[in-house]
Amino acid sequence: MREQQSPLPDEESTSDTTTRRRYLKGTLGAAATVAAIPALSGVAAAHFPLELDIDIQPENAENFIDVEEHECVSVAVYPSVFLNGDGERETFDPTNEPVRYRFGSRFTLQDGEGARPLDDGEVTQIETGHGDSQEALVLEFPVGDLGFDGEEETGWLYWERNEAGEHGYAGVDSVRVYGTEPSNRDLLDLLGRLLRGRTQSPGRAGSN
Repeated sequence: MREQQSPLPDEESTSDTTTRRRYLKGTLGAAATVAAIPALSGVAAAHFPLELDIDIQPENAENFIDVEEHECVSVAVYPSVFLNGDGERETFDPTNEPVRYRFGSRFTLQDGEGARPLDDGEVTQIETGHGDSQEALVLEFPVGDLGFDGEEETGWLYWERNEAGEHGYAGVDSVRVYGTEPSNRDLLDLLGRLLRGRTQSPGRAGSN
C-alpha cells in the first residue's frame, strides 16, 4: 500500500485557490438556481448539474461584456472534481473531453440555444492568485448568440455529454452586461429634445 504524501506548499496554495473559487461559484449557482425555480423544471435542471469550474473573461476581474464593443467572450474551463450521481468521485478535465459547449443566459440555454465556441479552444495556464497558475481550456463565444438582455447577473456554460445535447454539466459565473439598451437611451434623448422645443415656442420666446 503506497504511503500518502502531504501536498507540497505550492499544491496546497493552488488547491486552496481552486476550492475558494469553486465555493464561490457553487454559492452563486445555488442562489441563481433557487431564483429561477418558478420558471424552470426540476427535471430539466437535473440534466445539467452544476459541476463545471468556469471563469468568464478570465483576464477581466469584473467579468463585463459590452455587446456593442466585444465581438466574442472568453470563458475558461478548469478541471473539477466532484461526486457524480452514483456517489462516485469523478474528475472533469476539459482538455480531455469533446468540445460540446453552449454559453449564454440561463433561459437561453434552457431553450436549447446559446453561443457555440468559435473553435476547439486553447489550453493555457491562467493566473489564479498568489502567484499560482492553473491549466484551463479557454473558449471564445460570439456575443450575438448569448441571449443577454442586460438584466443578467450570471452567465452559464453547458457541456453536453453527447451529440443529443440532453445531458451534461453546467457552470456559472457572475457577469456584467453593457450596451443592450442603446435604442432606449436614444429615444429618451429625442423625447427630451422634443419637450424642450415645445416649451420654447416662438410666441413665448418673443415675449421675453
